[in-house]
Amino acid sequence: MAQAREFDVIVYGATGFTGRLVAEYLAKAYRDTNVAWAMAGRSETKLAAIRDEIGAPASIPLIKANADDPASLAAMARRTKVVLTTVGPYQLYGEPLLAACVQEGTDYVDLCGEPSWMVAMIPKYQDTAKASGARIVFSCGFDSIPFDGGVFFLQSQAKQRFGAPLPRVRGRVRKMKGTFSGGTAASMMATIESGAKDPNLMKVMRDPYALTPNPPATRQPSGERVVHEEDLGQYSAPFIMATINTKNVHRTNALLGGAYGADFTYDEMQLFGAGPKGKSRAKAAANGLVMQMVLLAIPPTRALLRWFVLPKPGEGPNKHARETGSYDVLFVGQAPDGRTLRASVSGDMDPGYGSTSKMITEAALCMAQDIDRTRTPGGVWTPMAAMGETLIARLQAKAGLKFVVEA
Repeated sequence: MAQAREFDVIVYGATGFTGRLVAEYLAKAYRDTNVAWAMAGRSETKLAAIRDEIGAPASIPLIKANADDPASLAAMARRTKVVLTTVGPYQLYGEPLLAACVQEGTDYVDLCGEPSWMVAMIPKYQDTAKASGARIVFSCGFDSIPFDGGVFFLQSQAKQRFGAPLPRVRGRVRKMKGTFSGGTAASMMATIESGAKDPNLMKVMRDPYALTPNPPATRQPSGERVVHEEDLGQYSAPFIMATINTKNVHRTNALLGGAYGADFTYDEMQLFGAGPKGKSRAKAAANGLVMQMVLLAIPPTRALLRWFVLPKPGEGPNKHARETGSYDVLFVGQAPDGRTLRASVSGDMDPGYGSTSKMITEAALCMAQDIDRTRTPGGVWTPMAAMGETLIARLQAKAGLKFVVEA
């Protein structure tokens, strides 16, 4: 990448629901700083209206760019250190921008939770990104920073306390208060529809090593049934986002040269409490998840859900819901000698939008300002493999996340 770029970050998709939240966060958190940023999208008129509505300075530049116009994407990429994109589903709209950033040696961060698209993009663009110097960082929102970061933080603490990483780690969601937006619903529907056309994509969804080069033979826990967690005294059930988070955690381990160990195992589930009530809640959640997947596999049902139930793209939780939402994830690691270590990651807003908009912004600024190319050269990265403890520090200082050792 050329040394002189006009902007630190360009927010592509700033007229969308999450893109607007990102722009609003930048306008408030970085108003009186030297951060240079711009808003980009298909319509300058809509961008100008959003800029006024969020109270951003009139001096914030507006850039017209469209996934249907590769030249506009390349021109945008040449102007900035990092492109932050919230325009999904990425499997439908993401590749032209990714290709432009790779071509121009521009860093790229997104919110992708679509494993099948990532599986296709990594081998296609890895070598070219290495050559151009572009650092591509997928999954910089709730998918998967709290989980990728939680495991990284726990393993860092284990190395300090025990002198070695923990070969077995469990991620357990203790609390998650928030709702889906239309963008998340659209990504989910696009993934299911792609899987219906190509059965091999379902294998990708079930494979925790799908994003890992040269995967080990270690068998991973499935996380697909109700379990009584003896040491926690609670019942757990499958967690819907585990299909993407586990893949990113294992890819981080691989990119860091096996820093968590060659036989590292990791799974994610959601906790539902103790006793008969906890067991009943966990079973209901597991059955509900199965029923959702069955219904979504039926084309007429998907059509009905799309038109009458699920939020449309551009829709999402209101300000009150975002600000009163939160999440808390526990990570439990076990050493070969039986010693255990626990850590948690929590966020102060709803996970999918309030917290996500802050996380991806700080990830973009971290890449632009803090991570040089001797540490993280061009290529396709995960958040923790690319930024590690530097990003964790920013998230705690700026984005309302807490990384805490509990025992």
